[in-house]
Amino acid sequence: MCAVRRNLSLLMSGVIMPAVLAMIVGAGSAQAETPVPPVATAAAPHPAASEPVAGDDETSTDKAPATGEPAAEAPAVGRFAAPVAEPAASASTVAPASEPKAKPAAGAKKTAAEKPVPAKDLFGAKQEAAALAPRAIGFYSRGCLAGAKALPIDGPAWQAMRLSRNRNWGHPALIALVERLAVEAKEAGDWPGLLVGDLTQPRGGPMTSGHASHQVGLDADIWLTPMPDRRLTEREREDLSATSMLASALDVDPKVFTAKTVALIKRAASMPEVDRVGVNPAIKVALCRAAGGDQPWLAKVQSWPGHHFHMHIRMKCPAGSVGCVNQGEPTGTSCAAAEIWYANTKAWIELPAEEKRKRQAAAKPVKPVPPKPPLTLAELPEACREVLAAGPSPSAAAIAAEIVPPAPAPAARAAAQ
Repeated sequence: MCAVRRNLSLLMSGVIMPAVLAMIVGAGSAQAETPVPPVATAAAPHPAASEPVAGDDETSTDKAPATGEPAAEAPAVGRFAAPVAEPAASASTVAPASEPKAKPAAGAKKTAAEKPVPAKDLFGAKQEAAALAPRAIGFYSRGCLAGAKALPIDGPAWQAMRLSRNRNWGHPALIALVERLAVEAKEAGDWPGLLVGDLTQPRGGPMTSGHASHQVGLDADIWLTPMPDRRLTEREREDLSATSMLASALDVDPKVFTAKTVALIKRAASMPEVDRVGVNPAIKVALCRAAGGDQPWLAKVQSWPGHHFHMHIRMKCPAGSVGCVNQGEPTGTSCAAAEIWYANTKAWIELPAEEKRKRQAAAKPVKPVPPKPPLTLAELPEACREVLAAGPSPSAAAIAAEIVPPAPAPAARAAAQ
């Protein structure tokens, strides 16, 4: 109670509300991120890296039909609201190491060719995985992936979305985890099947749009929209938007966020290979209330801004991935912390508009932080050069041959169609 009173006191003084606003759904702010090691090695620990990595939400430059981002006090509640925007991949809070530059010859003029090529352009151009042994290299927001495996676009309990992005790749351990989660949830009757969003690019690395993390093949965006009992067309997979779980900035929508949604998130967080699961703060509150308070699996569920259309699953570094850097134990995941967020946010929302304007005007201006330049290859682990230079893995035709079609629709439904 003392902690709650102290936070509410800070709230009423106008000190805490800028931070609260950043946590409200649709705020579009970058997530808290701890420093990332400059170049990962086998012995390089990640210092207290326990918070979400900036840019972990679904898309920032996706051109799928959008209905507008939900406002803090009036979120969209439609069945197919637009995906939440996220900070661009270049919005990492890590200060890139200065790039060594060759001394120009006397009288030489600087040209555009002297500027280093963004690593996102190099990795984004690769359409197939590197023919190397599977290995996650570096940190989630500064690394790459060797020996990636593609998630089949159709499976017995999943369908991959946004196929044009070519981001259904991951470390083989992540692919196995996603497939197992899908099948086990369906067999248990918890979920009809997964709609799988972004994993990573064929060779990982910085992405051309949408994420700062997802670079080492250990991150997966799983939509909280149930899979339909039919195969979606390629066009539907591009145009269909995930369903927001929120009825407001504070509360989930019970029509779409059900006991089965809770069971799916619990199942994912309970998997021993999973490091953490990121969800919207309002979803975290709902999970705590549904579970009756703190539970071991809830300790791995973190409140991340955005993330009300999907959950973000992050795996621990798999065995054999020399140079892969784990994020560390999740922090701030108690149900008490979730309830404090709820109380603070509710108090701010209920303030009269005039009072909000006064407090915002009286607050000390925050100096805008200029965007960070995109990461270059020199700022990634040395092994990422080998990943880029390696030959391609088996062709797309061989990968397509592994696709397992989804189970046919029930006879009654098929007849009705």
